[in-house]
Amino acid sequence: MFQKDQDIFNILFEAVSEGIIVTNDDQKIVAANTSVEDMFGYNKKEIINKQLNILIPQEYHSDHGAHFKGFLKQGKSRHLSKEGNLYGAHKDGSIFPVEIGLNPFEVYGKTYVLALIIDVTIRKQQELKINELNEHLEEKVAERTKELGDTVNKLKALNLKLDLENKKRIEAENVVKNALKNEKELNELKTKFLSLVSHELKTPLSGILTSAILLGKYELSEQQEKRNRHIKIIINKVQYLNNILNDFLSVEKLETGKVNYNFKAFKLSKVVNEVIYDLNMLLKEGQKINYPENIDEISLFQDEKIVELILSNLIHNAIKYSPENSMIDVVINQNDEFVICNIKDYGIGIPLNDQGKIFNRYFRAENALTNQGTGIGLNIVKGHLENLGGSIHFESKEHKGTTFTIKIPNKVRL
Repeated sequence: MFQKDQDIFNILFEAVSEGIIVTNDDQKIVAANTSVEDMFGYNKKEIINKQLNILIPQEYHSDHGAHFKGFLKQGKSRHLSKEGNLYGAHKDGSIFPVEIGLNPFEVYGKTYVLALIIDVTIRKQQELKINELNEHLEEKVAERTKELGDTVNKLKALNLKLDLENKKRIEAENVVKNALKNEKELNELKTKFLSLVSHELKTPLSGILTSAILLGKYELSEQQEKRNRHIKIIINKVQYLNNILNDFLSVEKLETGKVNYNFKAFKLSKVVNEVIYDLNMLLKEGQKINYPENIDEISLFQDEKIVELILSNLIHNAIKYSPENSMIDVVINQNDEFVICNIKDYGIGIPLNDQGKIFNRYFRAENALTNQGTGIGLNIVKGHLENLGGSIHFESKEHKGTTFTIKIPNKVRL
């Protein structure tokens, strides 16, 4: 079971195209992904347990130690590209420009730093080309300006030509600025993603480890109830980790358009029964799901597993964000075109200022940050519904509850 958890972590660690290095508080490298090998020319075995200075140009070694200690003392994430030009040292002795984002974290009382490294050689070359183009254009403008005294007609013709060239330059600059802005936003999103994955994996893995250790201490037959309780904890935590991995895979498939839907006819009651049966095990003390009435005759021609995923995600959210001794109402109707599902809870609700961003990937409402979650579920639900020709919207009041309404076409529109 622990190997499976490690495999999940390795998949996520190696799936990132940028270089990832983890160091301890002594500046020794304790982990690195394959992208680091490609970027710096070292095999992982050559740098693990080596000082971080092996990847830093010699001229910066003297200052690096003090900077590193200062960063650990502050204990905050930091994007070093904002503080000047940075360079990495290749195994062959060459250096290359990089951008680095640093994120400190603790595991079992020990402090580590996760560094996200991006090789920006191509971008720097592009910036140099733009500067050369600007210098060339300025020289050309000066040359043409000198010729303006020849004739009025030449002046007009030259002005038109310069105007056109200036427009092209401005357009080129705007394109580059937009590209740099998009790249910055992407880097921030990746950093946020790595921090999110680190947090969401660490908590359940710690729970699994604790329960596994305690299991070994309950050796008497009369302690079976305690063993069962910890076995249930381990199963739930592993299921949670599996769900996180499935969510990340779903996001990737939706983003690349590689979702392969399996359409067939099925009874909706079968899906609802399975979803509610599974989620009943997650109910808090005194919570109850009100089963929808009159759905035995509702049939769909859709992807059964995707419909199950959508309903499970929304009802699970209703359970998670509702208090003990509360109801979750599930109401389902069908007309000539759609199956219409309403999932209503009486929980914490969604703050008004957050409602416009609730379907954004990785976004979590301010009042939900203490609950476990990745901020991916609603984004996945919305993506699948739009692909299937359906829709989703909600009404919510903070401290009063939330109602999500989804429309699923009765028949897929091929």
